[in-house]
Amino acid sequence: MGFTIEDLMTVSASRYRMELIAGKRGWANSISWILLIEDMTILQNFQGKDLAVTTGLGFKDRERQLALVRELCRMGASGLIINTGMYITRIPREVIAFCDENDFPLMTVPWDIQLFQLIKDINMRVLLQGMADEQIVEALVKAIEGADDAGRFRKELLPYFDVDGDFQVVLIKTGDLDAMDTVERRRIAFQIQIYLESISHNASFFYYDAAFVLVANDIPEDYLRDILGRFLNRLSLRLPDRKLYVGVGSLMKDISRLHLAYQRARAAADMAARSEKNIVWFDEMGMYRMLCMIPDPLLREEMGRGLLKPLLDYDRQHGSDYVQMLEVYLESGGSIKAAAEKTFTHRNTVIYRIGNIRKLLNSDLDSPEDRLRFRIACMLLHIEEQAANKAGRLVL
Repeated sequence: MGFTIEDLMTVSASRYRMELIAGKRGWANSISWILLIEDMTILQNFQGKDLAVTTGLGFKDRERQLALVRELCRMGASGLIINTGMYITRIPREVIAFCDENDFPLMTVPWDIQLFQLIKDINMRVLLQGMADEQIVEALVKAIEGADDAGRFRKELLPYFDVDGDFQVVLIKTGDLDAMDTVERRRIAFQIQIYLESISHNASFFYYDAAFVLVANDIPEDYLRDILGRFLNRLSLRLPDRKLYVGVGSLMKDISRLHLAYQRARAAADMAARSEKNIVWFDEMGMYRMLCMIPDPLLREEMGRGLLKPLLDYDRQHGSDYVQMLEVYLESGGSIKAAAEKTFTHRNTVIYRIGNIRKLLNSDLDSPEDRLRFRIACMLLHIEEQAANKAGRLVL
């Protein structure tokens, strides 16, 4: 996911005698550009993920340095390089402590290092890595779309991924991303990426089809679960007014199956949005896995609402809850006693209602085939109702 602080240190440790003195856990932060900053007004040019460089001319005292790192951290900057020796000779421990607490990389280079050369060198490397990232995303999109030229995108991705290894797709939805302007969408993307970059060298993050997509390669699932858990906790604090819905697809072997991993991640993200859950793992959706993957909307209608129409009509006309009673009865394995206990209803009342339900559906509900059909119908109805409620519509 771009040219990172780790890449920067690899290049600059000996060439520019650069030292990482704080915020070491932000090692994987990616850099979009490097900007020289000598006063706070320059921050208006920051767009997120920029790396700041300063001689310290406008930040000679502890209070100004602390204000600078706080503001850079708030704006989602990648880190800060301080050219020490002239205006700043020692970094205050309060500044170092803040950077460590917030995983904000703080680096130093000696005064005799020419900042112009450093900035020019690193910006060029960032630019070249950005061009490579664009090629990677283009090839990944081809794989997601199941392009016919599989051999070509395998070859394009081979230098960056273990194309024969395991792949998992994470889909992140929030609001109507397609309706946002590019600047706003990019701001959200930067905020999201900050907390996903600990897997930067084994993953690619990009925007595709109204969602943010993370393609992870050869990352253990327990490690991915930990990353996503911390990611959601931090984003809830950083973006309290924005609801995120995350769907995680199944682990797939080989890049040729990336399109399946993506489809399952999208189904999980849709389920998360419909059910107002922060995160849904496709493999934990049970029978809904199959139902959410039905591509034919007419078939979903026929198998769900169409099959339950007699009960839906009856409930609407009489204010009853026969659909709910049917679902509880089926979930209870056809046990009148269990259905009565779950609905806090007298046993005789349940017997009466199930009798009416059988008549309305023209089924005795005794065969495994019929019970499965109507159980699936109830599940499909839930999927439809969740979607309608999410869109603010009333299902009739």
